Amino acid sequence: MSTAVVSEAGLARFAREVAKYPPEQKQSAVMACLAIVQQEAGFVSAESEKLVADYLGMAPIAVREVTTFYNMYNQRPVGKYKLNVCTNLPCQLRDGGRALQHLEHKLGVQMGETTPDGLFSLQQSECLGACADSPVLLVNDRTMCSFMTDEKLDQLVDGLRAAEKP
Repeated sequence: MSTAVVSEAGLARFAREVAKYPPEQKQSAVMACLAIVQQEAGFVSAESEKLVADYLGMAPIAVREVTTFYNMYNQRPVGKYKLNVCTNLPCQLRDGGRALQHLEHKLGVQMGETTPDGLFSLQQSECLGACADSPVLLVNDRTMCSFMTDEKLDQLVDGLRAAEKP
């Protein structure tokens, strides 16, 4: 099994995740293993999907189904800051689409693209479970931002950019 896409430390983390389940249910660690791959490589490649499949004794297509189902797995390199804007219907009704358009204009990219400096990738996402707080976005799959007016979106982007300057 090739480990080029995962470090020895990553493989040790795989083992810790698998150990949480009965041996016959080790495939339950698939999401955790994919998250480990992404933390190390920045995205989940086809080669890393195969590695996870081999490690867990799964069909590669079963791992691919997980990777492509969830927004949190990047299937190609993304910017340092991945901005997922909820565009599901309840958020659309509360300015989610407007927030996405504002970010497209501010960043100079379309949804699904990365800024030329590699700082920002802009994506739409399905329900983030905060409909009453719309417009909402998720930064790097970890930080939820609610009630995002144009001013708050500008502050977020400008603040992240400023944090990158030495």
